[in-house]
Amino acid sequence: MRKILVSNDDGIDSEGIVRLAELAKKFGEVWVVAPVKQFSAMSHAATFWDPLEVWQADFPVEGVHAYATSGTPSDCICVALNAVMPCKPDVVFCGINAGYNIASSIQYSATCGAAFEAANEGVHTIAFSEYHEGPHDVADKYIEQIAAELIDKPLGVNEIWNVNFPGCSLEECKGIKYDCTVSQAPFFSGGYNVVKDEGTKVTYMIDYRPVWQAEEGTDLKAVIDNYVAVGKVKNYS
Repeated sequence: MRKILVSNDDGIDSEGIVRLAELAKKFGEVWVVAPVKQFSAMSHAATFWDPLEVWQADFPVEGVHAYATSGTPSDCICVALNAVMPCKPDVVFCGINAGYNIASSIQYSATCGAAFEAANEGVHTIAFSEYHEGPHDVADKYIEQIAAELIDKPLGVNEIWNVNFPGCSLEECKGIKYDCTVSQAPFFSGGYNVVKDEGTKVTYMIDYRPVWQAEEGTDLKAVIDNYVAVGKVKNYS
């Protein structure tokens, strides 16, 4: 039986990781190791100089080995593979992230950071994300089919499968686009707003918004056009 590790960056109490663990149970024995709090946009950050706490956690999916950690998503993968699990998993599922991980946003994503940590350790990995304000209908419809297709589909060294579900209704979804490349178009635009100006110290708040333009054949273009975007992403060359 496959051993499947499930992790995320939204925290062990998030709805997305529960849905992903339920999916993973259809493919094998499931271990969940996830951060105790949200670590979105932390990329591949890791804990090196402080202790890392890991404890057994209550989890709503029956039959799952579940652990919370004080660390980042990357820490969760590393400690799971090298300490918590009795052996390395056959596959890692990351997500389901609340928010797309496409185009330039991939470099900030701690969901992808966790996935890349697993890929660095030679484990077959799939990252799943969906629009943060959209319904779950499209993911619920297609995620099992896509997972079944990708779970044994070869990847190169330091590569992951990256899946993004569009934020449309199921009726509006046009299907799945495979082999999507990573869009090189800007994903965010904007800057910073001044919250408080004390003369010698200024407090800013980020004000970035998505840019909905992209090249044909890319991940961003696919979700803009209401397709599920599936493609490979390489951590580094």
